[in-house]
Amino acid sequence: MGPGPFTTLLVTEQADRVVVHLNRPEVRNAINQAMVDELHEVCTALEQLPRILILAGVEGVFASGADIAQLRSRRRDDALRGINSTLFARIAKLPMPVIAALDGYCLGGGAELAYAADFRIGTAALRIGNPEPGLGILAAAGASWRLKELVGEPLAKDILLAGRILTGEEALAANLITELHKPPLLLAGAQALADRIAVQDPLAVRITKLVCSAPPESHPHIDQLAQAILFESPAKFERMQAFLDRKSHAAGPHAAAKDGGDGDGEGRMRP
Repeated sequence: MGPGPFTTLLVTEQADRVVVHLNRPEVRNAINQAMVDELHEVCTALEQLPRILILAGVEGVFASGADIAQLRSRRRDDALRGINSTLFARIAKLPMPVIAALDGYCLGGGAELAYAADFRIGTAALRIGNPEPGLGILAAAGASWRLKELVGEPLAKDILLAGRILTGEEALAANLITELHKPPLLLAGAQALADRIAVQDPLAVRITKLVCSAPPESHPHIDQLAQAILFESPAKFERMQAFLDRKSHAAGPHAAAKDGGDGDGEGRMRP
C-alpha cells in the first residue's frame, strides 16, 4: 500500500480488511502533516480495492489531537485548505465500513477522526472530547456537526463549548461508542466486529452505507434505486437460495412440501 514504507502508521493488510495503527508514540500519536498524507495513501488504496478499515493507536493512546507544534504555525490559508477535515471526510466516505478502536487519549483531531468512523469501540481508559476552545480555536474537522448527530445537541455543546471530556463508560452510555473492552482485548473486539461485517454481502454493505449517509430529502427514492440494484445482484439470488435450502433441510421434506421450504409458511426470514 503506497510507494514506500510509512513513517507514522503501522499497516497490516488482509483480504477483507486493513488495520492501521497511528504510530507516533513519542507525541501520543498526535496527527501531523506526514500522518495526514499517509492516511490519504490508505484511502486511495481502499477506494481502489474496498475493504474494512480498522483504525487504532499504539501504547494505550488513540490520538491526543493534532500536532500542536504544527498547528501553532498554521494561518488563515491553512485553515481554508481544510487539512484534517478533508481527510476525515474522505475516511467517512470510504466504500466499506470504518471501525475506530479507541484507548486512552482521543482528543481534538483524534476525536474528530473517531467521529468520522462508522463504528467506535473503546476501553474504560478512554478519554474523548474536544478541548480546542481552550487553545483559542474550534473543532473544525467535523466535530461541530458530527458530534451533534452522534450524541445529541446538549451533550455535544457540553463537550464543544465547556470542554467536557468523556470517560469510556460515559461514551458508552451516550452511544458514542458501542462496545467496551479491556485494553488487551480492544483490537480483538475490533476484529470480531469486522468479522461480523465481513460475512455480509460486500455490495449490500457498500450500498447500505451510501444510503445511510444520503440526505433526508433523497429518501425513499435512493432506497428504492439501491434496492433495485441489489435485487439484480447474483449474491441476492445465491444467498436467498442458500437460506431457503437451509430452512428446507432443517424442517425436513414433509414440512418443506407443506410450507414452501422455509418452515414459517411464507418464506420470511425470522429472527
